[in-house]
This record gives sequence, C-alpha cells and structure tokens, in this order.
Amino acid sequence: MAYNTGMAHISLVLPFALPAPEFASDLIRALEAPALAALLSRTSSAARHPLAPTARVLPHELWIARTLGLANGVAPGLAASCMRGYGLDPGDGTWFVVNPAHIQIAHSHLMMGDPRQLDLREDEGRQLFDSARACCEEAGHALLYGAPDTWFLRADDWDGIHTASPDAAIGMNLTDWVPTGPQARAFRKLQNEVQVSWYTHPVNAARESRGQAPVNAIWPWGAASVAAEHAQKLVARAAGKLGPAPALSTYATPGWLTALADQRLDGLSGIADKLLAAGAAANGRLLVCGNVTAAALAADWHAWLQEMHALEQVLFAPLLAALKAGRIKSLRLVLSHRDAHLDTTTTPMAQRKFWRRPTLEALK
Repeated sequence: MAYNTGMAHISLVLPFALPAPEFASDLIRALEAPALAALLSRTSSAARHPLAPTARVLPHELWIARTLGLANGVAPGLAASCMRGYGLDPGDGTWFVVNPAHIQIAHSHLMMGDPRQLDLREDEGRQLFDSARACCEEAGHALLYGAPDTWFLRADDWDGIHTASPDAAIGMNLTDWVPTGPQARAFRKLQNEVQVSWYTHPVNAARESRGQAPVNAIWPWGAASVAAEHAQKLVARAAGKLGPAPALSTYATPGWLTALADQRLDGLSGIADKLLAAGAAANGRLLVCGNVTAAALAADWHAWLQEMHALEQVLFAPLLAALKAGRIKSLRLVLSHRDAHLDTTTTPMAQRKFWRRPTLEALK
C-alpha cells in the first residue's frame, strides 16, 4: 500500500470520551487503556476548555465547526457544506439541517430521544420525508433529502432564529432547547403541521407495531448559506483562528458530520494505514469517532467502558505505535463531555518523557 508520507499530523476527536464528572473517578479506575494513558500523559501541550454558556451545541460540535471554518461565534453554520456532501446544491438559499426525531412527555416536560435509536430505514425515511415535504412546500419552504435521518430545509427568512443541535438537546428539558427568536412561531406552526401528517402515517403505525418509537418531530439547526459560509471563513482567517482546513475522516458519526468527510470509515481496523493512505490537506487529517456517544448520552457506563476498551485496541494502541515509529509527527486528541473538552498534543519526542508516568487522570 502506498502512503502519502507528507501527511503525518493527525487530530483525533472523541465525543464523550471524557466521562461525566460525577462518575469519572470510578470509570477511570475501571478503564484499562495503557496506550490512551501514554497519549494523554506524555504530551507537548494540554489544556481543558469549558463550553461557552451561550452555546446551544456540544463542545466537540463547536470545535469541529470552528476547525473547518463553519462557525458563526458559538453557532455552527454547517448546512450548506453538508448539502454538498450529499450532492445537493444550496444555491443562494439559507438552509437548515433537519433531523427527524421522537419527542415524548417525561414527567412534567418534553424530552427528545436519541435519533440514533430510531434506526430509520431508507424506505421509512423517504416516506416520512415525502409527507413532511408537502407540509413544507405549502408553507413556502423547500425540503431536500440527504439521508433517512438528515434532511435540509430552506428558510431564507429565518435568520433570527436560534437553534440547538439535537445531541445537545437529547434527554434534556426541551423548554430550554427548542428554537427561539422572532421566527420561532413560524417554525412551531410548521412543526405542528408535520406532526399532524405523521400522526397516523403508515410508517409510524408499522414502527409502533414492531415496538419502535414513532417519528413525530423535525429538529432544525446548523443554518447556513453559501454567502454566510464564506463570511464565516473570512472572519475566522482575519482573527487568525483559521488555517488550512484538515481533511476529514469519520466513523460512527451522525449524517451531518459524515457528509463533510472525504473518508467515511466503516471500521477502525488498520486505522493508521487507512489514515496515512488517505492523504490530507495542508493541515493534516482529522478523524472523528462517534461510537462512544450513544452510551454516554444514555448514561450507560458499562457500554461506555466497553466502547473505550475497544478503542484502546483498534485506535489508541495502533496510533501510539505509529507515533513512536515516526510515521505520525504529531497526534492531537480532543476529548469531550457535555460541558467541556480536553485538548492535548503528543509527538514522538514527547513520548520519550519516560519520567512521566502514564495515567488516565486527565480524563477527570
């Protein structure tokens, strides 16, 4: 296999690889990950960054958007770029990423379940999309299909609406996360119309007969236009916060993120070879692995440990070996939970700091 030897800078983003603070001590004691410990302990730089209190997204989502030049302050503007990843042309419109969702009453408030658990099939997604599209078009909005769980809504007059990412809202009181702003009323009206069209939809009837949750809501976020996307990058460059964008690899990520990638992985075996063979932009390659997210969002810490132990074998140990062999010049790790992210960088030279005992304490 031929490698692009010029590519030796890798950034690894692991959403929810930081355990919830209240469980961190116990989970770290149970986590057997010597390679990860070496990567986190023998570093050339390390810092923890709290999420801005005004952000309505998760730390890793904002970090990725900023790294790719797709953020407007603390709001990711992803939709136009995601559309291109699905072969769709955003033209001159303002578009939102739209995720079909299941919202339920939990005690005294509304709560959204994890869209990953919907497990929408292609035929189901298409049928629900067709029904929702009719409602959107009647309200004067185009709706385009990207994947069963990822659609795009054009709403040029919704510039003042404030939205949250679905992962940020999962399991939370939706009163604090639903869209707000002058156009929120228009969204709620459209939401109601879609919900009515889906209430007795054959897809939902079939899902409920199989014991699956019905799809009963749409969730818009990540608004962007081509013009806004261009402006975001100009502002970031002028502030010195944006260099050459890294090439992106993804594994087990939501549809919006997968759409941005030039390398979409279906497994992590041989990961160092896969990354080195893929080539990169001037700023290296960024790998996002999302397989820990579902367990953390569900507070299933046994499953979280299982996923982290699997990553130790197929990800951390191979990348550490490639780093020590000089095949990787630097490895940046961005690990997050709901409220903050840890940002560390290690190099072959840093790994020679034998006096630093490998430990997982940085995960606390």
